[in-house]
Amino acid sequence: MEKHITLPLTEELAKTLHAGDRVYLTGTIYTSRDAGHKRMCEALAKGEEIPFDPTDATIYYVGPTPAKPGQVIGSAGPTTSGRMDAYAPTMMSVGARGMIGKGARLPEVVEAMKKYSGVYFGAIGGAGALLAKCIKSAELIAFEDLGAEALRKLYVEDMPLMVIIDSEGNNLYETGRAEYLAKNK
Repeated sequence: MEKHITLPLTEELAKTLHAGDRVYLTGTIYTSRDAGHKRMCEALAKGEEIPFDPTDATIYYVGPTPAKPGQVIGSAGPTTSGRMDAYAPTMMSVGARGMIGKGARLPEVVEAMKKYSGVYFGAIGGAGALLAKCIKSAELIAFEDLGAEALRKLYVEDMPLMVIIDSEGNNLYETGRAEYLAKNK
């Protein structure tokens, strides 16, 4: 099913999404990769705040290239989500609900998604220039020393994504494979 989603990704909205749904996401998202996630989780462990309010937030696992003149951002393709698996349950425990990336997730992340009504969106790897066209504004908000991996606040319009794992733990990578194998016996 195709859906147009306006953020924030509330629990109620997350529960309407199902593995296999094609979505077009509009609203504010945040960027972070492994180094940024590590810093945020270390801060949370010390009882400190992180640089943005994680409540109902969606985090895009991306390290964009520098913007060329006249561009909001450079190429912005997804990175492998498994790099954030050690941190994703902690981020969800403080309210983050959506994750955008590519690749499989560990069972611990899927369990946290079920517990906190999280959603994992897949973005097309290798399509960073296309995805960058959906980004209408980009603001550096923390960890500038991390360069491309710095924490950014983005505003996106109609970002094309696929629900890979929904809040009930249904996983398109598993169901899609099973469906394919059943049809091709």
